[in-house]
Parts: sequence; structure tokens; C-alpha cells
Amino acid sequence: MKAKSVSLFTLVLILTIASVFFVYPKAPIGGYLSQYLPWRLGLDLVGGSYLVYDVDMSGVAVADRNSVMNGLRDVIEKRVNLFGVSEPRVTSSISGDSYRLNVELAGIKDVNQAIKQIGETPFLQFAEVKETAATSTSATSTAAGQNQQLVFSDLNGRYVQGAQLSFSQVGLPVVNISFNDQGAKMFEDLTSRNVGKPLAIVLDNEIISAPRVNEAISGGKAEITGINDLKEAQQLVERFNAGALPAPIKLIDQQTVSASLGQDSLQKTIWAGILGTLAVMLFMVLYYHGLGFFAVIALAIYIALSLAVFKLFSVTMSLSGIAGFILSIGMAVDANVLIFERTREEMKKGLERTTAIAEGFRRAWTSIRDSNLTTILTALILYMFTSSFVQGFALTLLIGVVVSMFTAITVTENLLKIFYIRNASKSTTKGK
Repeated sequence: MKAKSVSLFTLVLILTIASVFFVYPKAPIGGYLSQYLPWRLGLDLVGGSYLVYDVDMSGVAVADRNSVMNGLRDVIEKRVNLFGVSEPRVTSSISGDSYRLNVELAGIKDVNQAIKQIGETPFLQFAEVKETAATSTSATSTAAGQNQQLVFSDLNGRYVQGAQLSFSQVGLPVVNISFNDQGAKMFEDLTSRNVGKPLAIVLDNEIISAPRVNEAISGGKAEITGINDLKEAQQLVERFNAGALPAPIKLIDQQTVSASLGQDSLQKTIWAGILGTLAVMLFMVLYYHGLGFFAVIALAIYIALSLAVFKLFSVTMSLSGIAGFILSIGMAVDANVLIFERTREEMKKGLERTTAIAEGFRRAWTSIRDSNLTTILTALILYMFTSSFVQGFALTLLIGVVVSMFTAITVTENLLKIFYIRNASKSTTKGK
């Protein structure tokens, strides 16, 4: 049992040392890996711009507004990515009759160009796919093929009434498209010329679908079938409605955060985190003495492993995200407090140290499990149903709590088995 504990702790120690080199950007390993996995810092730390757009929904039916908002958000996010923004964040907010899009551009260089591009309402077009002798560079796409070219028709989003999701008799998703009277005639002419050929649907110069035309379609109603993934079908409907329905967007607010202000906030936050962690470590050592020393080691391992997870999975670190991580440090210490208090109670009953520690872990586990599971559940709800900085707080808190459960149980338990119980055995032998 002791050999197993030593092996496990040695493995964790090696992983912790590797994490330190990986996390620290000035270390040889960390500096090299930072080229491929750099730290992702939020708008409030590296500077940038925060833009708020108002969406005019006066021309959109109430039932279609959520779909249009989701489609607009997806389109705007793709546009922002063209500017090389580090971890752009595009979120939507609805309050009464007010529909808004919030765009965070961390580290953006040309804000005016980004505003100009984002400020254009998505444009939906239909295009024929023509065979060419050579690859065209003006209107080709991976969906069109190497020797195919897109020829745009006069049919566009202004002639489309909207798109809806339905299901076939066998349960597969179907996208239903409806046109106005003028669009119905144009669509019939377009499909009659392209029977047996793909018809490209283009949004913001990107093909979002290229269904094959089986027959000439009249009546202003069309179906896109052959979609096996429900999420893909929902996204297609949202993008379709974003470019088809008249919902212009207008910039109503712009806030700029300077890089120097962000750097100053980062330095203050880091120092606050360091001082807070040292204060917690000092308290554990003064109050629990030898047991507190093991808690300090477990806490240091927890910090290194958590930061490595943040960097490995490119978690965007904002001020709120760092706050969530610091809060999880308290959760990690809380687990050790429960274990140590339970162990003390068992030792007061006259149990020997080995038995008292085992019983202390057993009795503390249910409290640790329940408290951490409720925190995890809360963090998941915050992440799924909120946006912006609240999501960053929830994500780092969630990761931190999961890692803290590992360090509080596995690391602390093995430390006590290797050193605390071993020292107790030596003292007993020496006394005899």
C-alpha cells in the first residue's frame, strides 16, 4: 500500500513540475510551447473594444426573432474572426422589445475596419454551380469543387420569407424555405435550369448549403433534405433567417480599453492572488501545524495543475475568470479543513494515527463530494445560461473545483500516508 502511494505521488509530482515549466512563459519549455499554446487573455486584460449593436426586429415576426438573433450572432462571429482577434466573444441579449448583440474584440488593431465590416447586415444569395476548365479564384468554394465556379443569380434574401425546421416521416431534419411571389417565380426558373445539379446557398460569401435540385420547384415552397445532424439543420435555419429576414443592425455603443489599463489590471490581479494564496497557506500552517504543511503542498500542486489545464485548453483568462480561479482555491483548502478536522476528532477518540486518518477521509468524503457537486452544478448552470464575463467566471470555477477534488483527496491522502503516518511509526518505535 505504501509503495503504491509513493508511486502515485511521484507521478503527480513529475506532472506538477512539468506543469510549472509549461505554464511559465519565460521557462525554456513554456516559451517554446507558447508559440503554439499561448495564454488567452480577455478584453479587460489585453485591451481592445467592446461594441454594442441594436437589432431592428420591427420587420420580423415574433416567432422568428430568436432564430434570427442566433443566426446574426453566428454570422457576426465569423466576420470578427477575419480580423485575427484573440478569442472574440459575440453574445446576444434580449430585454423586452430590445434585441442587442455584444461584441468583444480583444487586442483588435483596426477597430474602424471591424466596425465597418460588422455593421453590414448579412446578405443571402443563390448561385448556380458551373463546370469550368480551370479553377476560378473569384467565386469558388470547397463545396463547389476544384473545377467548378459559382454564378450568382438575381435571387437573394430580399425574396425569401424565411426558413423553418421540420422532420420527415422517418425522423430526419428537413429545412423548409418559403419565397414571396416574385421570389417563387425566380426560384422556379433557377431550379428548372439546374435539375440534377447542386444549387449553392451563399451567406457572406460562404456556402452554407449546396443541395442537389431533383426537379423544377414551383409554388414558392422548397425543402432541403438529406441532413442527418439536427444541430447542423438548426444552424442552417438560423443562418438562412439571418440573411433572409430584414433585421438591420446599428452600432449604438463603443467602449475602448487601453492595453496599458489591461496590463495594470493583470498585474494587480496576479499580486492579489499571490498574497491571498500565501495568507491561506500561512493560516493552514499556523492552525494545523504539520497537517497544514501537507495542505500547503497539496494547494501548490493544485495551482500548478489548474493553470496548466487553463493554458492547455486555451481558456480565455479575464478578470472574472481569474476571480473564479481564486475562489476555487478556497474550495481546495475547504476540503483539507474537513479532512483534518475529521482526523482530529478520530484521534481524540483514542484511535491510532493510521486508523484516524483513514476514518477521517472516509467521513469527510461525503461532505466534500456534496459541497463540490453543488458548486459544479451551479457553475454549469451559469456557463450554459449566461454570457460574457459570467461565463468566464463559471468556467474557471468549474475547472478549479474539479481539479481541487483530485488534489484534496488523492494528493493529500497520499502525502499523509507517506510522511505523516511514517513519522508516527518511527516515533512509536523509538519510544519503545
